[in-house]
Amino acid sequence: MSQRFSNLIIDWYKINKRDLPWRDTSDPYKIWLSEIILQQTRVNQGLPYYDNFISHYPTVYDLANATDDEVMRLWQGLGYYSRARNLHECAKSVVRDYGGEFPNSYKELLTLKGVGKYTGAAIASFAFDQVVPVVDGNVFRVLARFFDVSDDIAQASTFSKFFDIANSLIPTENPASFNQALMELGALVCKPKTPRCEICPLNQECLARIHGKQADLPVKKKKIKVKNRFLYYLIWQNGEKLAMKKRGANDIWQGLFDFDLFESENALTPEEVLEKVTEKFVHAEVTDISEPVTHILSHQRLQAVFIQLKNPNHNVLKETGLEYYTRQQVEELPKPRLITNYLTSKNI
Repeated sequence: MSQRFSNLIIDWYKINKRDLPWRDTSDPYKIWLSEIILQQTRVNQGLPYYDNFISHYPTVYDLANATDDEVMRLWQGLGYYSRARNLHECAKSVVRDYGGEFPNSYKELLTLKGVGKYTGAAIASFAFDQVVPVVDGNVFRVLARFFDVSDDIAQASTFSKFFDIANSLIPTENPASFNQALMELGALVCKPKTPRCEICPLNQECLARIHGKQADLPVKKKKIKVKNRFLYYLIWQNGEKLAMKKRGANDIWQGLFDFDLFESENALTPEEVLEKVTEKFVHAEVTDISEPVTHILSHQRLQAVFIQLKNPNHNVLKETGLEYYTRQQVEELPKPRLITNYLTSKNI
């Protein structure tokens, strides 16, 4: 079974694989970079970021020597910003601790910042041809359907079961192609909602297809609870300059820049917003209060209101960590997409 399974998908892959730049190399730096960017990100969205990073930082040394703000600015708009912070720390670690060479063992790769089981297996397999199965969402789906596995993939313990199944199928002579083929099959054919079973190389033996269970597999019971947050941004203007600050640790946008703000448990009326602002900043002049803007993250639904003000108390601004930046400086600062969209819409 294992030999037939691997032959079928590898033969299919050779004909149908997408032409992606990180597949034309065994450079662990480029493979690692692509895998970090593609976490929680579609290929079409991640590809321009990959090209941009390679252009700015062609080697791990270049990335390691970059500043935090430069890396965050390049990552801007891709989301899940902890990936960018881990990416930078990992690059510095590879240069500092490994002389700029990624470790070539799966076990040691797992010790690097931001490198989990999936990414470690991908680097070990694609860069060093190690016989380690790569298990991601696409692989879960293909294997669950082919073997009719109904274990809940939201449970951490289930990973080991699918890892063992993949490990029993992966060939020793061509592990990289097997892993790439299995993931590509899940991405292009064995799709979540509209699987293209009629062109699947495994369709004759797939238990989900035989029993009509494609829509039921894989099983994922855990649902992400979405938190609602109400943010009120205070945009202090001093001539042509805007007051901004870098967000601190333990924050969804750690390392990015935005405006002063306060948060409310519930949505506020414009009158309530005005009252809160003038209570805190007695001499402030509110010049504009925007309509609420909804910004949806994977686990949070943000409703943001932007309040433009004049006549700031400069001592208060310093106490809150705000600094004034020119419009050109603001453009170059790494910012959340929510802030970038607002600045663009207002032509600020």
